[in-house]
Amino acid sequence: MSELTELKCEACNIDAPLVSAEEMPVLLKDIPQWRKVTRDGIDQLEREFTFRNFKLAWAFANQVAELAEQEGHHPAILLEWGKVTVTWWSHKIKGLHKNDFICAAKTDGIAPE
Repeated sequence: MSELTELKCEACNIDAPLVSAEEMPVLLKDIPQWRKVTRDGIDQLEREFTFRNFKLAWAFANQVAELAEQEGHHPAILLEWGKVTVTWWSHKIKGLHKNDFICAAKTDGIAPE
């Protein structure tokens, strides 16, 4: 498990630093199943999780929502039959902060094997 899971999200202000180009590959190594996507010019972290049915996907989406509340950092969660897509980014700074990598790693920690 990644050492990112041991960290806690910090309050993110509008002037908080984005993850630098040098930091990005290092942090992505800790969450290899996530991919960096860019939407509307905003870098985001995204991963799809698959399940045998809707009920299992729904339960996982609820766990991600609980994690988000605990961390005070909230992703986009798309719930579909047998699939949950989780997308982390920092809305205030319109991009990726270390908080997003922390939450992605913690999401991995609650995902079923």
